[in-house]
Amino acid sequence: MKQLEFIAKSPISDAKLISYLSCIDYTVSKQEFKLVKDEKSNLLITSPRPFAEDLMGFYESENYISHTDTKKTLLDKVYQSVRKYTLKSKVRKIKNVKSKISSILDIGCGTGDFLATCAKNNWQVFGVEPNDKARAISIQKTNSKAIYNSILTLENKNPKQKFDIITLWHVLEHVPNLEDYITSLKKLLQPDGVLIVAVPNFMSFDAQYYKSFWAAYDVPRHLWHFSPKAIKMLFLKIDMIVVKTWPMIFDAFYISLLSEKNKTKKGNFFRAFFIGLYSNTKAIFTRSYSSITYIIQNK
Repeated sequence: MKQLEFIAKSPISDAKLISYLSCIDYTVSKQEFKLVKDEKSNLLITSPRPFAEDLMGFYESENYISHTDTKKTLLDKVYQSVRKYTLKSKVRKIKNVKSKISSILDIGCGTGDFLATCAKNNWQVFGVEPNDKARAISIQKTNSKAIYNSILTLENKNPKQKFDIITLWHVLEHVPNLEDYITSLKKLLQPDGVLIVAVPNFMSFDAQYYKSFWAAYDVPRHLWHFSPKAIKMLFLKIDMIVVKTWPMIFDAFYISLLSEKNKTKKGNFFRAFFIGLYSNTKAIFTRSYSSITYIIQNK
């Protein structure tokens, strides 16, 4: 095993980090990783964890399907079907958030399905995707060369470009240097631009039910595990505020299905469905959905 990095301080507050939970990497390495908690901001942190330069090895799996279009298993087929259904919904909601949109940047654009849908609205589409195979597919699907391997490359190629919308669909939890990263995103936004960030919520019922088997912990790829409070406090540090949230209804079902697979090896589809349904029903009152999309703007 390669050397691991211990996180001594929360990126959000000065609170002491306390032990919270131990989880297994079910996708790639089968190694155990620990979560610690910043109680002041209600943020969980994977620590110790692989150094940034070693993390890419933990994405090298066909099971990591945001980088592929595979439909080999039932879970793959469910994921791809739900993804296709939600694409138009995301675009429709974005139009409701901002009426005039000329450019959009999708960070962690994967195989480009979301950007391809955006392009149909005559928006100028840009993407960042570090995975070479996924990026190649994204370029092909969007018919755009404006898909880059990093934000730095994008900035170098387009030094004056500012965006109306920047999206991160389940990406922020993967970013090693949180505050530096979101600061760079803020600089890329138009003054009246909108940042859209979707992340899992470990305060949801399905997370509390499955505990260490909860698939959205996804250690060590997920470096941070957010609550609504943590997201609000994080973006306040760079003078941005959460103005609205959207629930990601399908995530509760899909994550519960993956969690059942982690827990029982085979997975119990019916139990996963009812846990997902109960989680969503409870969240109608608590607003604590399995995953939440945050609409964020400058103060």
